[in-house]
Amino acid sequence: MAVVNMRELARSTSRVVDSVHRSGKAALVTRGGRPVVAMIPIDEAALEDWVLAHSPGFVASLRTADADLRRGRAMSLDEFLARNPVRRAASAAKKVRAHSTS
Repeated sequence: MAVVNMRELARSTSRVVDSVHRSGKAALVTRGGRPVVAMIPIDEAALEDWVLAHSPGFVASLRTADADLRRGRAMSLDEFLARNPVRRAASAAKKVRAHSTS
């Protein structure tokens, strides 16, 4: 992992960002010799996953949903659709209508 101090980052931001992007390896930014931030490469396809995985609110809601599933207080979409065939048929018909009008 490359280590870059704040002064070097300020003077050569574009070069440091290009290096991280090209190499695919993170760069550690330091201030006064102590690490303060890591610059990581990320592609557009992975951005949404990264943002959600690092969002405390989203992670907490996933944990709550998983706990609800384990305790039987919720059900998966597949289970819901299996128990509600009329809704599944209506949903499929709605999708067909929406697709045919576009």
